[in-house]
Amino acid sequence: MPTGGVLPGRFEGEVLVPDSPDYDVARTVWNGTVDRRPAYVVRCAGTDDVRAAVRVARELGLPLGVRGGGHSAPGWAVPDGGLMIDLSRMRGVDVDPGASTAQVQGGALLGSLDAASQPYGLATTAGIVSHTGIGGLALGGGVGWLGRELGLTCDNALGYEVVTADGELVRATADEHPDLFWGLRGGGGNFGVVTRFDLTLHDVGTKALVAEVDLDPARGLDALRTWLAWADDAPRRATLIAEVRAGGPLTLGFVWVGPPDDAAPVVARLDGLGAALARRVAPISYVDLQRQSDVGAGHGFRRYAKSHYVRELPDAALEAFLAHAEADVGAASLVAYGGAIADVDPGATAFAHRDTRFEYDVGAKWEDPADDERHAATCRRLAATIEPWSVGVYVNALGAEGAAGVHRAYGAATYARLQALKSAWDPDNAFRLNQNIPPA
Repeated sequence: MPTGGVLPGRFEGEVLVPDSPDYDVARTVWNGTVDRRPAYVVRCAGTDDVRAAVRVARELGLPLGVRGGGHSAPGWAVPDGGLMIDLSRMRGVDVDPGASTAQVQGGALLGSLDAASQPYGLATTAGIVSHTGIGGLALGGGVGWLGRELGLTCDNALGYEVVTADGELVRATADEHPDLFWGLRGGGGNFGVVTRFDLTLHDVGTKALVAEVDLDPARGLDALRTWLAWADDAPRRATLIAEVRAGGPLTLGFVWVGPPDDAAPVVARLDGLGAALARRVAPISYVDLQRQSDVGAGHGFRRYAKSHYVRELPDAALEAFLAHAEADVGAASLVAYGGAIADVDPGATAFAHRDTRFEYDVGAKWEDPADDERHAATCRRLAATIEPWSVGVYVNALGAEGAAGVHRAYGAATYARLQALKSAWDPDNAFRLNQNIPPA
């Protein structure tokens, strides 16, 4: 297997090898625990480079990774001894305000999409951290603050340009290769390298509001129960959230996208939960809303997280969630789904968990490698207390949990359909560095 040197083929973009000046920068991704060394990093200048990179990786028998924003917690983009397709030179966004659409290159970050669409008051569901890549987000489904109102990112996809496992470029829409179009809407990176996403945009304006109260977790059960019970009936512009941090308060709140004054009834409900340790109600621009988690979710930290989808949260589950405050590390959240997410038939896309009511996540970040196992073990222990109520997991929140985790992300029927699609489009499993679905 090659370990560097001249890579066969012609590329317009750079080809980096282990002794290239930018090699270490290129192989460094969001999660600081990932430390792998590809034989080659191809910084693709365009679709032709992607096609050539796929073909040469297949010819040389190299493991193939694809980097968009580099946010995959397991670091799937970085193949030890393999070839990394780096899409960071392919970040263009072209907005057509008249048609309310955007053509987004496969390496674009969410902040680029917002920067191009918000001058027209337009947006689509696109995560909560602006330096996330559109590729991984959208291919796994795509959750964000607009999800309850507009559906997932994949629900707003009009089409894809995809480089397949044999290096060919195809277009997938509802009319062209509809089977592939179905699988790309939630099935992850199993079927090819998406070099362009065509997305529907919506007139959401440019304003938002974040409101939250801090409560004593030891006395928070009634408030938590009341707040989460209201999530199903809350206005679709409101995404309800509950958070608890190790040694910290219980925080209940919501994010609202739209005119802040229209959120007054929801703020009143929040204020009615009881005496708060602190209260924050802040109008904010939509662009700043999308950036507000950027620092906390910044690159370079070592990270571990676990996640569940849940439908029911009886008092025993809520008490387990509140007990997270007694841990020595970690932060946990419950984020409401429903609304437009649940409007879509579960079989219409490869994102099957349409009846999920909440996404639960617990995670930690740290800097010292000596703390790796201790902090990961704490997160696993905390997540295990919620697992009795788990009905699945968001594939983009899934760690390196093997086949069992991937089955949890899709369920039996969707998984079987994805396996058949994999057999048709990637029978040799060239695209396997992901939450992998092997061919049937």
